[in-house]
Amino acid sequence: MSEKLYVELNGTQVIEYDRNVRLPGHQRQFLDKMDADMSEGIELAGQSISEPDPVQRAQFVAIQLMTALQDNEEGLIAAACAYLANRYPEMRRVVAREQGDNVSLDLVFNEQTAQNTVAVNFQSRLH
Repeated sequence: MSEKLYVELNGTQVIEYDRNVRLPGHQRQFLDKMDADMSEGIELAGQSISEPDPVQRAQFVAIQLMTALQDNEEGLIAAACAYLANRYPEMRRVVAREQGDNVSLDLVFNEQTAQNTVAVNFQSRLH
């Protein structure tokens, strides 16, 4: 397991999250609440998903992370990073690239190869 989760935006590393920092109990409970809330369904790429699988959950949280970065919402940034780092210990990087009004988002697991990268595209307000 990588000790760090890195978040990159347009080729610049913007977050380095250390997995070795133990979360207090209330923060671990908040991650459990995030899971419970997502179990009730999420919207991803304009599609309603009633029972999101682990990859869809990771995509959803990564999109929330990008929105929080844009809005400078430190609490949501911390929660999203903690969720991704703790629930997906094999995830190494979240890589976002702006392309006009769209953002492409790659979730990189272990070594970066085609089979270890999950791509997500979504509309953004990152401008």
